[in-house]
Amino acid sequence: MIVVIDSLTGNLGSITNMLKKIGASAVISSSISDVERADKLILPGVGAFDSGMKNLHDLGLMPVLQHKVITNRTPILGICLGMQMFTTRSEEGNLPGLGWLDAETVRFKFDNDQTVQNVPHMGWNTVNVIRESALFDDMYSEPRFYFVHSYHVVCHNDEDVVTKTFHGYDFASVIMRGNMIGVQFHPEKSHKFGMKLLKNFVNSF
Repeated sequence: MIVVIDSLTGNLGSITNMLKKIGASAVISSSISDVERADKLILPGVGAFDSGMKNLHDLGLMPVLQHKVITNRTPILGICLGMQMFTTRSEEGNLPGLGWLDAETVRFKFDNDQTVQNVPHMGWNTVNVIRESALFDDMYSEPRFYFVHSYHVVCHNDEDVVTKTFHGYDFASVIMRGNMIGVQFHPEKSHKFGMKLLKNFVNSF
């Protein structure tokens, strides 16, 4: 069973609709018992970091997520804010993150020698795969995805970075450590590229 975690942030219906198109069934739930039974988890999210973390606390999901992801090594896909919550902290807020990765979430900042870009980073952009991952098995050439974000993840372990994307400078757009996968873009809004990525997550992890 795939559980799309309802942490009260994001358009969850579009994710389940995309999963349905690839023949995968999923439930949207904030139930602790559903999360406990899940074979795979998806943690979406849009909006502010502190709101997302507070919602996980208020829903009582922190202990079960810790057990499922860290102890049981259940595959989890974090999308946008969901990926950022894998980190230890964010410049956007004051609450600690889940702390699953040695990483932090920072706002786009452009130095004098960099081309100043719009913030938020919004729209289609390509990803450059820098390390092999089943997430990109048989992916279409020149993969591109839909982004909407003002903050991005900085990993302190380079081996956690799967893809980079350029927006004024290169930033980590897909990260992975073991059973934990995060994507900064929205696969559910990324047409055939997002569909293929989700299919690989469902079938290969």
